[in-house]
Amino acid sequence: QVQLVESGGGLVQAGGSLRLSCASSEPTFRRYVMSWFRQDPGKERDLVATISGDGAITAYGDSVKGRFTISRDNAKNTVYLQMNSLKPEDTAVYYCKATMGKNQYWGQGTQVTVSS
Repeated sequence: QVQLVESGGGLVQAGGSLRLSCASSEPTFRRYVMSWFRQDPGKERDLVATISGDGAITAYGDSVKGRFTISRDNAKNTVYLQMNSLKPEDTAVYYCKATMGKNQYWGQGTQVTVSS
């Protein structure tokens, strides 16, 4: 079982920035594709960004391209989501996910609230 712990959420004004972190104690962390998702109450969980195990390949949801950046530090077993130019519609609970083959693990989520 891979444990993931998100942090860095909070309340920010529109136009501001936040950096989310997702830390794991998993020794094979570098083998996992890591992703950030977000979810509003009553809605589906949407993909925000994903990064390959070595960090060489990244992909983003259309709504965050050019504003958010995903990165990882495999020496620290941590993946980050830098969020800039935040908008009220970015308000959601943000989750990180670790994927390797058929195995998927989720963190507990961190709330991000963007005020207008």
